[in-house]
Amino acid sequence: MGEGERDERRQRTGTHVLIAADKFKGTLTAAEVAAHVRTGLLRAEPSLRVEALPVADGGDGTVDAALAAGYTCREVRVTGPLGDGVTARYALREGTAVLEMAEASGLRLLPPGHFAPLTATTYGTGELVRAALDAGATRLVLGVGGSATTDAGTGMLTALGVRFTDAQGAALPPGGGALARLAAVDLTGLDARLSGVDIVLASDVDNPLTGPRGAAHVYGPQKGADPGQVELLDAALGHCAEILGRALGPAAGALEHTPGAGAAGGVGYGALAGLGARFRPGIEVLLDVLGFDAALARADLVITGEGSLDAQTLHGKAPAGVAAAARAAGREVVAVCGRLALSRDQLVAAGISRAYALTGIEPDLARCLAEPGPLLERLGERVAYDFVRPPRSA
Repeated sequence: MGEGERDERRQRTGTHVLIAADKFKGTLTAAEVAAHVRTGLLRAEPSLRVEALPVADGGDGTVDAALAAGYTCREVRVTGPLGDGVTARYALREGTAVLEMAEASGLRLLPPGHFAPLTATTYGTGELVRAALDAGATRLVLGVGGSATTDAGTGMLTALGVRFTDAQGAALPPGGGALARLAAVDLTGLDARLSGVDIVLASDVDNPLTGPRGAAHVYGPQKGADPGQVELLDAALGHCAEILGRALGPAAGALEHTPGAGAAGGVGYGALAGLGARFRPGIEVLLDVLGFDAALARADLVITGEGSLDAQTLHGKAPAGVAAAARAAGREVVAVCGRLALSRDQLVAAGISRAYALTGIEPDLARCLAEPGPLLERLGERVAYDFVRPPRSA
């Protein structure tokens, strides 16, 4: 590009760019990704109007995305996955509470190298739900993902008043391992306020509760479960569904095989069966909650992205959801990422015109992980030079 052409482009006004990217896991939050891309865009095209709307798909970063969109932060002391106290956040605005179970029951709360696949509990997630009810929330968006637990959400339900007991009538200890001894469920103490609340289970996975694609087999190893513990947990989850089905009716038992029931160690099942939640893909829920449609209507170009654009991206991850919504509205979409593992045809099929990877300008992976911000700014500049167009005529 010649200097004259570059100067002419910099004189254009009115182009509106929407940055709706997810986090780069382990390096940058979604808000930080947007800030660096924005810096690069404006360095290349100072006249641009740039709007940031950090997004998430229901997992880590869900609360951060809601806060960036104007929700109010609330903090509450809850029980962590190992039974110790942790401070968890949730986001609240006009009766809608956005909860992230990883804040209360997440892997990130465990000491380095320490796992508790049989005993980790979702009790703190139930306390988080209760805090939102205490704050007057009438709609709960429960983002699940990144959990340390495989307890079918029984810890969460216990915190909300449900009793899970063994054959002697004693309360079960925390964790999925104990569910093999479950004999009865008492729902009489379940928080009555839940019946008047709309609860949405927001997840980027559609696994059932049990079986080869279930919570224990697919995600148990990530939480420290060895092969024997995986089999134990899978059987315990199935037994829990059977006993809970007796208490709630056959429809609840059948939810074991429903997409999303296996999310976050089966907390999806606990929410669907015990709380009457409805499952929706996490990115769809979050785009609604964050006001994406209104932001999209103002945009000429949309920039999405996440740390790794790969096959998983195409199955419910944030960039795919953003691209689908933007394409439906006739907006062009490009993506930024740390690593690109999708072909051009796959990108185009997903509604993404082009993807820009940190590894495309810096082959040293260690540097990409250590200095992602400045590299993202360089990608932002490239996007501006390649895709900024004159404003559409009225």
